Amino acid sequence: GREHFRVSASTADNNYQIIGSFVKQFYAGTPFIPREIWVQEKFPEMDLIAEWLTKRRGQAVKFLVPKKGQKERLVELAEKNAKLVLDQDKDKIKREELRTIGAMNQVGEWLGLGKVRRMEAYDISNISGFESVGSMVVFEDGRPKRNDYRKFKIKGIEGADDYGSMREVLTRRFTHGLKEQKESKEIGGFSSFPDLILMDGGKGQVNVALQVLGDLRLNIPVCGMVKDDYHRTRGLYYEN
Repeated sequence: GREHFRVSASTADNNYQIIGSFVKQFYAGTPFIPREIWVQEKFPEMDLIAEWLTKRRGQAVKFLVPKKGQKERLVELAEKNAKLVLDQDKDKIKREELRTIGAMNQVGEWLGLGKVRRMEAYDISNISGFESVGSMVVFEDGRPKRNDYRKFKIKGIEGADDYGSMREVLTRRFTHGLKEQKESKEIGGFSSFPDLILMDGGKGQVNVALQVLGDLRLNIPVCGMVKDDYHRTRGLYYEN
């Protein structure tokens, strides 16, 4: 029937505000309301929040600020546990950033581009020389942005013409994007242009992309993914 919280902040004023905001947010989304809540400091609207919680619980709810004994030690333990979890979360966030944003920055450094936030990759697939489909895969800050993935059914190319199919895909994608940018002030979907384009292929596919971008007067770096015999990327083709 009791819960206790400890919040760390840089100033006492911040403590007051954080505790009150946290308590309101936490108990607005949980069905269980305890009869006692222990906190390390008094905070604004404490009596008003206690009244609100009492109505939700149907019985009296009160806040306590322990100053000695077992209750104070329990609140201190809550603080230690919170700091431990926070430190673990910080380490996890750092590892995740190295794997995502760090990887994007590394690609940008390899190519001399600086920061790369949005990356789009293109590929052409076909079954026995017909039913060609173009795929557009999008990463932002090193994470897949699946809502922006697209499939393009090739309409104007017959047979297994990967270069012609890619030209159609890129022309449709960026023509549509330019149209969306003119018609709407909001950026998203096709209207969001990449900092880097990756082509599933080397010099030939890169040149196709550069021709399309040149025709549309767009200046976007294009990089080719050169594959080994197992279709794994073994190198990047960029600016010859």
